[in-house]
Amino acid sequence: MAKKGKYYKEASGLFDRRSQYALNEALDLIQKMPRRKFDETVELSMRLGVDPRHAEQQVRGTVSLPHGLGKEVRIVVFAKGEQAAAAETAGADVVGADDLAQRISGGWTDFDVAIAAPDMMGTVGRLGRILGPRGLMPNPKSGTVTPDVGRAVEEAKAGRVEFRVDRGGNIHTPVGKISFTLERLAENASAVIDMIVRAKPSAAKGQYIRSITVSTTMGPGVRLDRSALTN
Repeated sequence: MAKKGKYYKEASGLFDRRSQYALNEALDLIQKMPRRKFDETVELSMRLGVDPRHAEQQVRGTVSLPHGLGKEVRIVVFAKGEQAAAAETAGADVVGADDLAQRISGGWTDFDVAIAAPDMMGTVGRLGRILGPRGLMPNPKSGTVTPDVGRAVEEAKAGRVEFRVDRGGNIHTPVGKISFTLERLAENASAVIDMIVRAKPSAAKGQYIRSITVSTTMGPGVRLDRSALTN
């Protein structure tokens, strides 16, 4: 087991790891923890009562955070003609077609979001082995394959995040920065929790939300009272 550092031990001493806290109380605790030299991301983790091996129990979607992520999001768009112009106007960092695909094939992946017009998916599909493992592959279900690429760029720049259950039935997603006010973090986290609750598959049986924690990038997780949140 990895040895816990000084900051982690100090942070863990501020609360009871076995207890569950209200959302505002948990966020207040992590904001009182010792600060690192960088603006840590606040992350929300949920364990769901689903079996991701079955397609009908997949949980996936997007949510626009009320107060954004607190960081610059780098966006590439696969588009041509008027759609390419719309993406550039909306603030996309790189817009291209075959030239962009060739650049990515050469190993360049210095971006956070990839968006594609539907007619570009033949080109984008050849990049699956590169983009897929990094979670960057455009997908209609996440709104990153769309004829309205300009709007998709604006939403991504404003702080839209994608969530997807992993093989273990867990979801991890950022909800802001530790420098955010408590109110902004709480509103962002509530928006994510609400969307995941609404995304519950009809095939899921039993308790859907098993556990919820909030943490900073390098800090311990604080457990939330899931019953209060999901009600």
